Amino acid sequence: MYDLTVQKFEVPAQSSTKDLQDLSARFAINFRLDAVQVVEVRRKQGSLQNIVSKIIAPQTQESFKIAASRRTVEEAITQREVLKSDFDEALSKRLEKYGIIVLDTSVVDLSFSPEFAQAVEEKQIAEQRAQRAVYVAREAEQEALAEVNRAKGKAEAQRLLAETLKEQGGTLVLQKEAIEAWRQGGSQMPRVLINGQGAGQPPFLFSIDPDQS
Repeated sequence: MYDLTVQKFEVPAQSSTKDLQDLSARFAINFRLDAVQVVEVRRKQGSLQNIVSKIIAPQTQESFKIAASRRTVEEAITQREVLKSDFDEALSKRLEKYGIIVLDTSVVDLSFSPEFAQAVEEKQIAEQRAQRAVYVAREAEQEALAEVNRAKGKAEAQRLLAETLKEQGGTLVLQKEAIEAWRQGGSQMPRVLINGQGAGQPPFLFSIDPDQS
């Protein structure tokens, strides 16, 4: 009586990717022997351990080579399901002729060389620096735009003020500028104030030197 129940074994495999990077994997393989061929398989191969070591393990290695050679190591890592699909297809075809039916596989482990791990880390650092540079450039651009807007706002305010002063009389502009000059220049404030002539006329300020009085 031969065992036709589902068997599960973990099998390691190594290969090189399309970009010649080392890639290692470990697969859990669920299989059973074909009831039609079980007698012949067991007669030739003996125990299940022999079937695994002499047939399944070598064919797992070859199937992994087929799947890994189709893509770069980065693609193998980021597209693990596609890698597994190619592996499953290759393994099922190879084991079928030995009377072994593959029911399911899973990738227990997938690893790459230390050199590639370092390259990945360096790439991530470079990408982070590039993103930082873009962020800084955008910040500078926004600040420059804000400066332009502030300048436009100030110019518009000055234009409106000039129009208002013009409507009230051109001399008021000169008087306002004189007062601002006194304030900013540190000069003494004027001592004489003369009220404007007529309604709406602003007062006029001027200073008299005490020594000349």
